[in-house]
Amino acid sequence: MSNYVEEFVNYLSVERGLAGNTLMAYRRDLAQYCSFLDEKGRKDIRQVERKDIADYMYRQKSRGLSATSICRSLSAIKMFHRFLVREGLAGADPTNLVDTPKLWKRIPDVLTVQEIEAMLAAAKGGHWQTVRDKAVLELFYASGMRVSELAHLKLENINLEVGYVRCIGKGRKERIIPVGKRAREAVERYCNVSRPKLTKGRVPAPPALFLSRLGRDMSRQSIWKIIKQYARKANIKKEIKPHTLRHSFATHLLEHGADLRSVQEMLGHSDISTTQIYTHVDKERLRAVHKQFHPRG
Repeated sequence: MSNYVEEFVNYLSVERGLAGNTLMAYRRDLAQYCSFLDEKGRKDIRQVERKDIADYMYRQKSRGLSATSICRSLSAIKMFHRFLVREGLAGADPTNLVDTPKLWKRIPDVLTVQEIEAMLAAAKGGHWQTVRDKAVLELFYASGMRVSELAHLKLENINLEVGYVRCIGKGRKERIIPVGKRAREAVERYCNVSRPKLTKGRVPAPPALFLSRLGRDMSRQSIWKIIKQYARKANIKKEIKPHTLRHSFATHLLEHGADLRSVQEMLGHSDISTTQIYTHVDKERLRAVHKQFHPRG
C-alpha cells in the first residue's frame, strides 16, 4: 500500500500545496497505519473495513497517545481513504461512520511579560552568536511566527524600514505581520554585525535571514535550542516548548486589548476557533486576579 501513500502525499504537495513538515507528518502517520493493516493481513486497500479503523484507533489509545494525536492520525486516514475513492483506487470509504475522539482544549504554556523581558535581556553582548540569538528571540516574540516559518524566513521577506515581515505559512499562504522597534533594531544589528561573518563572503549570499555558524539555514531544532538556552539563563523554571514564544505573543496581545480577528490573521490560523484557545488563557488570568483581590475570592 506504500505506493498509494506516496500518490496521496504527492497529491497533497502538488494540489494542496502543503508544507514539507506537514507532508512528513502525513507520510509517517499513514506508514504506521499501513503497517497495522499489514499485520492484520489486509494486503489490498479494498479489504479494509470500519472495524479495522476502530481497532487501529484503540491500539493508539492503549499506547497512551493523546486525543490530539489520535485525531490528527484519524484525519490523515480519512483524507487518505477519500482520496482513494475519488481516484477510483477503492470502491468505498471505511472511515465514513468512524467517530472522531472528543478533544479537550489545552491551555498552552505561556511566559509572563516579565519572563519574556528577562529572557531577552539574557541575550546580551557583542559576540556574533549572541547578536544573532538576540535577533532570533526578538523577532520570534514580535511576530508570533511558527518555528518553521522563522527558520525559513528569507532576508528579502523583512522590511526593517517600514517594519513588517512577509511570512509564508501553511499551504503557502502569505501574511504580513507588523514588527516593533526593538525587534527591528535587533535584526538590523544582526544583519550589520553577524550575518556578514556567517555568509563568509559568498556571492550570492545565502537567502535565509538567520544562518548557522556554518553559514547555512538554521534548523527548527537550532532555534528551539536558542529559546531553551536563554530561558535557562533567565532562570525560568517553566517547561519551554518550540512555540512558547508564539503562544506568549498571542496571549499578551489579547491581554492588552487586541481583537481576536487581528491576532488570528497575524498567527496565520485559517479557523478562528484555533485562535480562541488563547481567550481561555486570558480567562484563567482574570480568574486568578479575581481570586487574589476580590473580598470573597
